Amino acid sequence: MAGCRLSSGTGRVLFAFFAAMAEAERENIRETTLEGLNTAARKGNHGGRPPVITDDMLHPVMRRRANGESVEDIRPDLIIPTGKRKGRNPSPASIYRALIEYENVRPTPKPLTKPTPTLPRSSRAPDATERSGFPGQPYPHDF
Repeated sequence: MAGCRLSSGTGRVLFAFFAAMAEAERENIRETTLEGLNTAARKGNHGGRPPVITDDMLHPVMRRRANGESVEDIRPDLIIPTGKRKGRNPSPASIYRALIEYENVRPTPKPLTKPTPTLPRSSRAPDATERSGFPGQPYPHDF
């Protein structure tokens, strides 16, 4: 492109045209990628590595840990079923990570509390909206 400077009017128009084409191509790539991911998800395929510690492996690990065994004692009995390290033993870090993830995903039970009895309207203190007269406005002494 001899003779076409970016500082000239023609150069700015040409640069804007190429920028618009690149932006349109990038958007097309993004849409196609998202369509492919959605199609794969509908078929049940999800990207990423398969998990090293499966649910079938995790439950015996938790049972043995509850009996007082260390992760180092449990690790030789575990075999990775799929992936790049298939047939090998998982690392202790993988076992600890799986145990932590299980604890974070498992729903925690709600504490058992007695329901607090509601007082009759005349004997309970008014809330902020009842005291100020304006909804959402706090009572001056609530600060």
